[in-house]
Amino acid sequence: MEEFQRIILVHYHEIGLKGRNRGVFEKRLQKNLEALLGAFPVVTIHRISGRLLVFLREGTGHDEANACADAILGVPGVARVSCGFKCDREMAIMGQAAVAALTDAGAFESFKVSARRNHTDFEIDSMQMNRDIGEVLCEAFPDKAVKMKDPDVTVGVEVVQNAVYVYARSIRGIGGLPVGSSGRVVALLSSGIDSPVALWRMARRGAVPIGVHFSGRPQTADTSEFLVDDIAHVLERTGCIARVYVVPFGDYQREISIGCPPSLRVILYRRLMFKVAEEIARRERAGALVTGESLGQVASQTLENIAATNDAVTLPVLRPLIGSDKLEIIDQAQQLGTFDISSMDAPDCCTLFMPRNPETHAKLDEVREAEAKFPIADWVQALADAAEPHDYRCPAYKPKK
Repeated sequence: MEEFQRIILVHYHEIGLKGRNRGVFEKRLQKNLEALLGAFPVVTIHRISGRLLVFLREGTGHDEANACADAILGVPGVARVSCGFKCDREMAIMGQAAVAALTDAGAFESFKVSARRNHTDFEIDSMQMNRDIGEVLCEAFPDKAVKMKDPDVTVGVEVVQNAVYVYARSIRGIGGLPVGSSGRVVALLSSGIDSPVALWRMARRGAVPIGVHFSGRPQTADTSEFLVDDIAHVLERTGCIARVYVVPFGDYQREISIGCPPSLRVILYRRLMFKVAEEIARRERAGALVTGESLGQVASQTLENIAATNDAVTLPVLRPLIGSDKLEIIDQAQQLGTFDISSMDAPDCCTLFMPRNPETHAKLDEVREAEAKFPIADWVQALADAAEPHDYRCPAYKPKK
């Protein structure tokens, strides 16, 4: 059988709805893929009608091609990934390519052919291609059934101006928009389960996320910082995190715990965190803050307490998990690959100097009065200056000078 060049077709959905701005989104996705696929045998990536086409190096094997496709699946903006071959516009050769593609598709019991021609200079129409290539596949796989509705595998055949793309292994991606198409956000990032998922959800909407981790250091060990670094390395595989600032926060929590009513400690901790995150956002030219809060999940996440922390800043505070329950968040963390890391115990600022009975319905006047006893403005500048940046691979991010 003839050897064909392996290709991967990258399909998108939302980008196709962008009208005149569509090209900008396509280029952003293309650049992200070019940067993220450096470890794979990619020759080049082209923009074609409604998709991106990844050409793999001659001699690339089945396993390498599938590994490359699997890496693409998790990149925001990718709706579907299809593995296959490029071949000449001759029916006999197209039939051979379809056999090769279906052979690579994995286990299946039923199939169908879905052919289309993008250029009418090819004399054979789609219906005839379906029949002719279907006959070839029936001969090659006599024990498999042809099923026109909900088959196990659909063999795609696309005739373009100078070539044909044939594929069978086709897997759904995560969709969304390419990272870098919606500006920057600063996300409060703990080593827990929720905040990495919240950050990832914003990346999937096209934002470039910059994390801020508030460590309990020097009042606690720095264990949480290593876990956050591990989480960031998972997120960077698909370009979903640009940088993490680690803020040594423990001494300031201690000062607040000594000087304010115990019930308001958590609110004042979070207000100071928000203010520091906002200052870092200003320095990074970010347009919003992001948290992993879910309504009612813990004491600090009641409507009154959320209002009291929002009052500390002027930037919008985005809460992509606000309507999610814990089981939904855990499920997404498992899919993302951060759950096992987040499940490890680590002392951090979230468990430091916690009151026995935290306020669940904070009154804003009382919060402001308690906060007025501290030199908050000076603390914010000192903490932002002390923040330690750690950079990760994000093609859409250019570090500030």
